[in-house]
Amino acid sequence: MTTRRNFLKGAAATGIAFCSCGMLDAARAQPKAPRLPVKVNGKRVLTVDVHSHCYFQETINLMGDAADKVLPPVKGVPEHFIVIEQRLKEMDAMAIDMEVLSVNPFWYGKDRDTAVEIVKVQNEKLAELCASRPERFSAFASLTLQFPDLAVQQLETAIRKQGLRGAAIGASVLGENFSDPKFHPVWAKAEELGAVLFIHPQSTPELAKRFKGNGWLSNTIGNPLDTTIALQHLIFEGILDRFTGLKIIAAHGGGYLGSYAARGDHACFVSPQNCNPNITLKKKPSEYLNQLYFDALVFTPEGLRHLVAQVGTSQVVLGTDHPIPWESIRSTTSLPPPHLPTNKRWQFWAATRHACSG
Repeated sequence: MTTRRNFLKGAAATGIAFCSCGMLDAARAQPKAPRLPVKVNGKRVLTVDVHSHCYFQETINLMGDAADKVLPPVKGVPEHFIVIEQRLKEMDAMAIDMEVLSVNPFWYGKDRDTAVEIVKVQNEKLAELCASRPERFSAFASLTLQFPDLAVQQLETAIRKQGLRGAAIGASVLGENFSDPKFHPVWAKAEELGAVLFIHPQSTPELAKRFKGNGWLSNTIGNPLDTTIALQHLIFEGILDRFTGLKIIAAHGGGYLGSYAARGDHACFVSPQNCNPNITLKKKPSEYLNQLYFDALVFTPEGLRHLVAQVGTSQVVLGTDHPIPWESIRSTTSLPPPHLPTNKRWQFWAATRHACSG
């Protein structure tokens, strides 16, 4: 079983420090953008943003006719193509010591050779970028998860040779859930290497028709829903029982599990024949949340309250979805920070001076 202690030991070994992203609206209410260094009770605290996207034009070009569909329709797209000194200025302004960079998968639909080349170039460039400023940047590797045999090799290379810290993966692969046995070798390799898996959603494509219209519902509903579905399959199909050492960070606050986790317990209580007829779970569905970590990309104080109440502050990590500009995500409401635990190796920071955006 992956305990918080074991998770932190693994994170320490790979150079990742985690901090709890505290009540985001209190963060946004600060009159001035925070500056490094961050101190809590007079002590210097390392802040690491685990949800920070980037792109490389070379790999987008490899997408051919689909290249123009890769970049998201959002503000701040140019900032995804990192100019190091500018990104460092933005990190300093947001009180981020280190970013763990990742590329949101866009290559799952490509053929084997093209996908291999995309991942090869991205992982090499991520490793090069991190090596240039190791005190400020780390990264999650890209994987050709549609070809699990290749993904296993890529993950081993990324961790053992390129110095990357884990892998960023979608919430499914072309509609195939992570509970499919074809992915088991990848989870086994991640467990063996102690690699962190950062699950980032890609909307819920099956609902694209329903998401049409105003409000960018494919993001505001589709992304947290996709994360929720991914985690529920990992739980109910017994993957977290099979691979107890997996270290998973779920983007966008873990989707809806933070406020709806008990519903899974309820489903098994009232309708066991429709819950897990062929798999006997080792514990209640909601208890598996203790094996997971969640970034703080939730949109309301109430949502963050639910998440912290379910999993505790030491399992909520800092995620800003950078490079959204600081000024665009501030608000005027406030919420008191939670009490945060500490231990000898790590200090968890309630980010009352930090922005956490969706």
